Amino acid sequence: MKKTFNATVVSVKQKNTVVVEIFRRNPHPMYKKLITRSKKLNVDSGEFTPAVGDSVRIEETRPLSKTKHFKIVEVIKK
Repeated sequence: MKKTFNATVVSVKQKNTVVVEIFRRNPHPMYKKLITRSKKLNVDSGEFTPAVGDSVRIEETRPLSKTKHFKIVEVIKK
């Protein structure tokens, strides 16, 4: 089962690579208030050419480089 996430493109300055940001909302263990956590990932763009601010769906893949372990499956919203 491959992990898939919806993410927002933050940077497109690298060749064949975009930086995306993923947001997670988890409850605090004791107080149960929802806390938003974010993480930036390097993602292989493949044949897609997203712009900054686009929403994309990414999927886990084999390691493509030292930092790239995800690829873009589709561009959801421009």
